[in-house]
Amino acid sequence: MPATATLMMPAPALEPAPAERLRRVRPAKTADRVAASRTAVARQAQRDQIVLENLPLVKAIAVRVHENLPVHVDLDDLVHAGILGLFDAATKYDPEKMVSFSSYAKHRIKGAILDSLRQLDWASRDLRRRHKQLEAATRELAGELHRAPSEAELADKMGVDVERWRQMMMDLRNVGLVSASQRPADQDDLPAPDFPAAPELQPDSMCSQQQLRTALAGAMKVLPERYQKVVALYYTNELTMKEIGGMLGINESRVSQIHKTALEKMAVVLQEAGIRSSAAF
Repeated sequence: MPATATLMMPAPALEPAPAERLRRVRPAKTADRVAASRTAVARQAQRDQIVLENLPLVKAIAVRVHENLPVHVDLDDLVHAGILGLFDAATKYDPEKMVSFSSYAKHRIKGAILDSLRQLDWASRDLRRRHKQLEAATRELAGELHRAPSEAELADKMGVDVERWRQMMMDLRNVGLVSASQRPADQDDLPAPDFPAAPELQPDSMCSQQQLRTALAGAMKVLPERYQKVVALYYTNELTMKEIGGMLGINESRVSQIHKTALEKMAVVLQEAGIRSSAAF
């Protein structure tokens, strides 16, 4: 090939150096990160605004739940748990599902409050262990002394001073493991503990049952008066359908028909309110 031709051929394109390639990619990635960061900030601001606008909803739900609980349950604790539920609802809410935020959030809020109640440990393992130790010490001393042991004697038996023993007794009373009647004379002004022991008397169970009764009472209002009587006599007064028929002057078969129709009507009302089973409570 002639030398002149060789000289006129274009030089092959050089590959960009790695550093140059990085400089070309970095602006695009940086822009993506900035856009993603701005989107996240906007979403957080929107969520915070929704939370602020719906704080009264949390307070209203917490107050309704608190009305059905023992007096020792702190309303502020319920509100705090409800706010956490509200944040969760605001984070997970999808407006495309065509459900208003308040309707969606109230179930999350109530669920968070009930979960917080279930997580309360009315008597920790340590307190239950101390309670057993106290019972054993009391029985042993009573057997030895043939009388009820004094504070000092019980404290000595358990290896603590009197002040520490009194604090232990206070802790046990506060969770209902020790009767209020066992308090010493100088503590008679303390309020009696009001802690439930049976599972059905736990705060979350009590609240759920009360809310279920309220929902059922609301559903009964759509029924004719005779239908309401049948339902009330059957479930509240626990009368048989034959006895109800005798009171209303109709036969047992008619009572059964009314009962079935009444339940169907109530089920429709409850389903419209989003309640399909007692598990919703």
